Amino acid sequence: MTVLILRRLALVVALPLVSACAAGDTGRYLIDTPARGGDAATRVAVRTVELRDVSLPGHASGTAILVRDAEGALRPLGDAEWADDPDRAVTGILAQLLDERSTATVAAEPWPLRDGPSARLDVRIDKMLADMSGTFEITGQAAVSAVEGRPRERVERFAVSVPVTAITPSAVTAAQGRALAVLADDLIGLMR
Repeated sequence: MTVLILRRLALVVALPLVSACAAGDTGRYLIDTPARGGDAATRVAVRTVELRDVSLPGHASGTAILVRDAEGALRPLGDAEWADDPDRAVTGILAQLLDERSTATVAAEPWPLRDGPSARLDVRIDKMLADMSGTFEITGQAAVSAVEGRPRERVERFAVSVPVTAITPSAVTAAQGRALAVLADDLIGLMR
């Protein structure tokens, strides 16, 4: 009898917990990249480029989608989370955009081919977030290093800002995709 009462009690306690888990489902979002128009690929001075793993700051490498409020505090955007590891996702998207938008073949590290790349690109992001004022910013530093003597080696700072149409998870992820596309075009300039 005692065992039956304990089982029923366990069921009564477990049902609200299961319901709470189902009700609190977290939305997971991918970074949306804009479709490329019919523009021709930009000619660059290298044939192949290895994009090193992109370095993200702590506020951009967690699972929560954060937004900076009017007082400067970073706050989670409801229950929204990134669907993929942000470091991996940003590296993969930048490699894809650079490959599509330039004449170089671009791949994320580790370099997948037997013959090494012509150049390496190292991107370190200092800030990557949406602001309640309606902008999405990416700032940081990029360095291109030549393996075959071209392009000219250099280190440059970058700052990208695009509008955010609304402070919602889908609008923030779309703005991040647009900002990464602008950043990719800026990085292509380093490989000329």
